[in-house]
Amino acid sequence: MSNNTYPTDAGKTPRREFVKKSAGLAAGAALAANLTPARAAHGAGDDAIKIALIGCGGRGTGAAIQALQAMDGKANVKLVAMADAFRDCVDGSLERIKARCRDTARVDVPEERKFSGFDGCEQAIHADVDVVLLCTPPGFRPMQFEAAVTAGKHVFMEKPVAVDAPGIRKVLAANEVAKKKGLAVCVGLNMRHTNGLREVANRVRDGILGRLLYLRCYCNNAGVWVRPREPGQTEMEYQMRNWYYFNWLCGDHIVEQHVHLLDLVNWMKGDHPVEANGMGGRQVRKGKDHGEIYDHHAVEYTYADGTKMFSFCRHIPGCWNHGGGYAHGTEGTADAGGDLSVRLNAKEPMQFERGPDGHQVEHDDLFAALRAGEPFNEGDYGATSTMTAILGRMATYSGKVVTWDEAIGSQIDLSPERYAWDADPPILPDQNGFYACAIPGVTKAT
Repeated sequence: MSNNTYPTDAGKTPRREFVKKSAGLAAGAALAANLTPARAAHGAGDDAIKIALIGCGGRGTGAAIQALQAMDGKANVKLVAMADAFRDCVDGSLERIKARCRDTARVDVPEERKFSGFDGCEQAIHADVDVVLLCTPPGFRPMQFEAAVTAGKHVFMEKPVAVDAPGIRKVLAANEVAKKKGLAVCVGLNMRHTNGLREVANRVRDGILGRLLYLRCYCNNAGVWVRPREPGQTEMEYQMRNWYYFNWLCGDHIVEQHVHLLDLVNWMKGDHPVEANGMGGRQVRKGKDHGEIYDHHAVEYTYADGTKMFSFCRHIPGCWNHGGGYAHGTEGTADAGGDLSVRLNAKEPMQFERGPDGHQVEHDDLFAALRAGEPFNEGDYGATSTMTAILGRMATYSGKVVTWDEAIGSQIDLSPERYAWDADPPILPDQNGFYACAIPGVTKAT
C-alpha cells in the first residue's frame, strides 16, 4: 500500500448522523435486555471484577495498575489474563505490575492465561473475564473492540481508537452494539477525568465566554522512544516493535498523542470540526528508524458555525514544549493548559486545581459505574476526537482542504492484508532502508 495513494469513496456519512446523542440510550438498552452493567461485571457469588490486559507495553502496564487500584482498591479488581503480540512484553509487564501493585493477591495470571501472538487478544477476551483493557498500538483497536463487544465484555480502551476512517466506522458500529448490550466503554482520554480541566471545559461549553471567537491547542514535545532494528527480525516484527513510526499502527503523532488536545477543544466547543487544512513535514526526525510519520503538523480546523481552531503538534528536541487547549470568546478567555483558569473581561480570574491524575480517575469512574450498575459509555466522543485527528493528518499529508464528510467516508484502509510474522506490512523500506512519507501536493487526501 503506497502512502501517496488515497482511494476515494463516493458514499459519505452525513455529519448529523456521525454521533448519535441520546440521553439514557445505554441505560434503556440495558434495561430492555434485563441486564445491568453491574450484573455483567462479575459472576454470582464472586465479588471480584476480573480483567484481562491486552497490550503489555508501558501504557498497558500503567492501565492495569490503575484498574487494580480503582476506587482506592474498593472496586475489588483482579487481573487474571494478559496478552501481547510478544511474550517478553507479557512477562516484563507482569513483573512490573506485581512490583507496583499494592495487593499482589489481586494479580493471578498463571502460565495458561498468558497469551502471545496475533491471536492472543481473542484468547484473553474469552478467558472468563468481565472487563478487557485494550492497550495495544491503536491500529489493532477497532477489531479488538469489536471482538470484545461481540463477546459481551466491558471495555477500557486507550486512545486513539483507530488510525483510519474504516476503523472509526467499525468502532462506531461496535459501540452501538455495546450500548444495546448495556456494556460499559471507557476511552483513555484522561483529560475528561481531570477535575481542573472539567471545571474549565464545562464552563466554556456552557457559554461563560459568550460567543467563541477561536480556539487553539498544542502538543509540542521532544518526541518518544526509538527501537532500532535487531538482527533476525522480520519486517513485520520490526515495525510492531517500533510501532510509533508507522501509520498502520500509530496513525502519526497527531493521532496517537495530539488526540488528547483535540478532544479537549472539541469538548469545550461541544462539537467537532467540519473542515481542515494544514501543513506539516519531516524536518529533524527523518532517520531510517523514524518510519514514515511527520515530526510537525499545523492545522486550521473550522466548525459548522465558522469558528476556527488552530492546532499545533511537534516532535522536535530543543524547542518550546507545551501541551494545552485555549478558548477565546467575546466575554473572556479560558486556559486549559497552563494555570487552568477562566478570565472574564474586567473580572477577577477563576482558577482551578488540577486534582488527582486523570489516568487513575478514569478507572475510578469506570469501576464505580460498574459497581453501581450505572450506564457508562465514552465510545462516541472517543471516535469523534480520533476522527478529528485523522482529518488533520489527511489535510497535512495532502496539502488540501479536507471536509469531515470526505474524511469519514474515506475507504483508505491502512491495515495489512494479513497478520503474520512473515507477512508484509502495508509499507516497506526502499533499497536504502528508508520509508516513503506523504508529500503535500502529491499525496491524495481521501
